[in-house]
Amino acid sequence: MYAVVKIKSQQFRVEPNLRLEVPLLEAEVGAQITFDEVLLFCDGEQVMVGSPSVSGCTVAAEVLRHGREEKIIIFKKKRRKNYRRTRGHRQHFTEIRVTNIVTA
Repeated sequence: MYAVVKIKSQQFRVEPNLRLEVPLLEAEVGAQITFDEVLLFCDGEQVMVGSPSVSGCTVAAEVLRHGREEKIIIFKKKRRKNYRRTRGHRQHFTEIRVTNIVTA
């Protein structure tokens, strides 16, 4: 059983007991959250595709931790102009564990 769910404008394929890193969510660590925008649901035999979402289907998850990804270096250079800029960026994320997928 799996589902495709939309979380903060990104789509993720989720299964029960799956750990995954999603964009930063405003939730406490240990909180239970639900996602209502399920775009596709498959129980192994039949596939339900929503237009735009599957009605009556939700995904429940638990917030495990908040963190930051590894640093990405952004380097700009223009040759022969003595122009060099170095910047770094670390994206915030929330790690969740999908507890179950509920259907109507």
